[in-house]
Amino acid sequence: MKPRLPSTHPARRRWLALLLAALCTIALAQSDEEKTRAQLQQLEKDIKRITWEVSHASSRRSKLQDQLREAEVELGTLKRDITATRADIERGNAELVQLQARQGELVAARDEQQSRVARELRSAWQIGGQGPLRVLLNQEDPQQVARAMGYYRYVFEARSTLIDDYRETLSELDTTQRRIDTTLETLAARREALEKQRRNVTSAQGNRELAVANLSAEIDSGEARLKELDANRKELEQLLLAIEEAVVDLQVPADYQAFTSAKGAMPWPVPGKHSNRFGRKRNTGDMRWQGVTIPAKEGTTVRAIHHGRVVYADWLRGSGLLLIIDHGDGYMSLYAHNQSLLRNVGEWVTAGTPISTVGNSGGQEQAALYFEIRHDGKPTDPSRWCRG
Repeated sequence: MKPRLPSTHPARRRWLALLLAALCTIALAQSDEEKTRAQLQQLEKDIKRITWEVSHASSRRSKLQDQLREAEVELGTLKRDITATRADIERGNAELVQLQARQGELVAARDEQQSRVARELRSAWQIGGQGPLRVLLNQEDPQQVARAMGYYRYVFEARSTLIDDYRETLSELDTTQRRIDTTLETLAARREALEKQRRNVTSAQGNRELAVANLSAEIDSGEARLKELDANRKELEQLLLAIEEAVVDLQVPADYQAFTSAKGAMPWPVPGKHSNRFGRKRNTGDMRWQGVTIPAKEGTTVRAIHHGRVVYADWLRGSGLLLIIDHGDGYMSLYAHNQSLLRNVGEWVTAGTPISTVGNSGGQEQAALYFEIRHDGKPTDPSRWCRG
C-alpha cells in the first residue's frame, strides 16, 4: 500500500493550493452568473416601469394621443397575429402535402403487399398436405431431408416477415390518415381565426383613422405642429435618458462584437432611398433631422443592424410603435413608426434579426421607417455606420 504524504509535505501543500484555487474559480464563476441574471431581471423591471411611466404621462397630457395609442397598439397586435397565423397556415399546408404524399406511398405499398400475401396464401393452400412432416418421412437421404427442411423454414420465415411488413404498413397508413384529419381540422380553425382577425383589423383601422383625424384637427396650425414636434422630441429624450440609466451596468456576452468594430459595414434596417438627410432642417423652425426616414411598403420586415438587447418595445408619442436596441458602450439604434413589433423587451438580437414591420404608426400618413443611431444619447449620422 502506498504511504500517505504528511500534511506538511510540499507536494501535498501544492495539491491543496491547486484544489482551493479551483474551488475559488468555480465559486467566482457561479457568483458572476448569478450577478448577471439578477442584472437582467432588474433591467426588465426597470424597462417595464419606464414604459408604464412614459405611456401614462402621455395619456395625462392628451386624450387624443391616448386614443391614437390605443388604436395603433391594437392594430399592430392584430397585424402581428395575422402574420403569425398566415405562417401557421403555410406550415400546415406544407405538412399536409407531405402527409398526403406519404399516404400515397403507403397505399401503393399496401396494394403490392396485399397481392404478395394473396399469392403466398394460394401457394400454401396448393401445397396442402405436402407439409414439412410428410416431406421428411418420404426422404431417405439425410442431406435431402436437411435441404427440404431448410427450404420450408425459409419459406415460413419469409411469409411471416411479409405479413409483419403488411401489418406495419396498415398501421402507419392509419396513423397517417389520423394526422391528415387533425391537420385539416387545425387548418380550418386557423383560417377561421384569420378571417376574424381581418374583420378586427378593419375595425381597428377605422378607429385609428378617426383618432388621426381628431389629432390633426387639434394641431392644424403651423405653430401647433411645431409645439407638437417639440413635445415629441422631449418625450423621446426623456425616455432615452431613463433607459441609459437602467442599462448602464448591463453586462454583454463574452463573444459580443463591439458596435464600433462594424462601423461602415452594417446593413440598413430596410432597403430603400431616404426621403431626408441627417442634420438638415426639419421644418421652418430650428429643429433638425436626428435620423433618416426610409419609405417602404407597409408590412416590410425591419431587421436589426447589429447585435444587441431590446430595451424598449411599445408605443411612444410622435414615434408610434417604437423599438430600441442597446448595443453596449453607449450605442443605441431606434426604429419608429412600425406597423407591428416582433420582439419583446429583454430579447437579444443579432444583425439581420427581424424585429418589426414597416407601418405608419404615430399618426403618419405614409408607411416608412424612421431610423436613428445614438451614442450617449446624442444622435449620429446613420450613413456613417450603415453601408450602401
